[in-house]
Amino acid sequence: MAEIKNLVKVSRRLKKAIKEGERIVLFSDSDLDGVTSLLILEESLKSLGAQEIFVYFPDRGEEGYGLTDFALKHLLKYSPALLVMTDCGVGNLREVEKARAAGFEIIILDHHEIIGDLPKAVLIVNPKQPADKYPFKFLSACGICFKLAGKLLGREFADLMRKNLLELATLGTIADRMPLEKDNKNIIDEGLKEIGLTVRPAFQVFFEEFSLERYSLAEIIQKMVSLMQITAVKNHLTRSYQFLSSSNQEEAKKILQELIQESFERQEIIKQFYEEVDEAVSGKSGDFIFWGSDKFSFSLTGSLATRICAKFKKPSFIFAEKNNLARGSVRAPLGFNSVQALQYCSSLLLTYGGHPPAAGFTLEKKNLEKFRQCLEEYSQKIKKEKCSPEKKKGLKK
Repeated sequence: MAEIKNLVKVSRRLKKAIKEGERIVLFSDSDLDGVTSLLILEESLKSLGAQEIFVYFPDRGEEGYGLTDFALKHLLKYSPALLVMTDCGVGNLREVEKARAAGFEIIILDHHEIIGDLPKAVLIVNPKQPADKYPFKFLSACGICFKLAGKLLGREFADLMRKNLLELATLGTIADRMPLEKDNKNIIDEGLKEIGLTVRPAFQVFFEEFSLERYSLAEIIQKMVSLMQITAVKNHLTRSYQFLSSSNQEEAKKILQELIQESFERQEIIKQFYEEVDEAVSGKSGDFIFWGSDKFSFSLTGSLATRICAKFKKPSFIFAEKNNLARGSVRAPLGFNSVQALQYCSSLLLTYGGHPPAAGFTLEKKNLEKFRQCLEEYSQKIKKEKCSPEKKKGLKK
């Protein structure tokens, strides 16, 4: 079977960086797929002797998604370095150019939809990129990093090390809601058999707090996802990263209690705004839901959009307004392609990307009404397309 394009080349480049003592910066999205992706890569590199590794997670509420000018300012002190981006990057054309000019050599490990040109990174791994012959296109980012770990570690990718990384890949794949088939199913099926026997302190204390005597394994995994999917970011590290990388149970127990409290407070906020959106849109016609507030954090838009979409069975565009920008998340039922909808309205957006059922966007607040009208236009075109005898694969404005 064909390999994922550039996977072996990335493995060789990383081994060269370790051998020559290069500085390596690991940059990842702050959700659970991003956190587990980065951890898989970091632990693999450290096991091979990498010394200078620096980690950066962007604060979605302050910085938005992916590599930004804000992040680059903080990363400049590490240049020159090898900058490895996981679970993001394919949409960062301008930022990658800036990073290259600043002295970074960039590798991208991503799984999001390819929209237009690719960034000029030295190497890109994404099964969805052109000319990639790997048959399965729906790996999570942590699944890609797990496969990369196998290439990096070779014979050392066995027994305990493999099981440790497989647990992370299992958690990240479930959290990112990738199709539960083929490679993803293999990762999850094998990982769930091992996770109960874990030696990772974070998982050990989690199984103490939520024991198999009171909960099923599926319920415990869902609690993990709920607590760790979006967590606070401090000093460019997420609490979920700090929890999963805890070196002892005492440290892990302390962080777990913080995560439980943080999750409770977050759910209360989401519940409050869910009720507000519910009241605003119930009984109203329309093909999609479009709602935002300046009293709501961008980091919570995905969770709220998920709940609204689940209730109303409509594409839900939920955004947070701050200063002159609006940043938001899209969640869509089966049959609606969020990325195509955003692509249709791309002239109004500063950034966008994601997957058909879940995506994100950023635009200037002054363009919100034009954006809503554009989505309405897209929705009408989709209706006409479904009624036409010849269906097109996509729409572009």
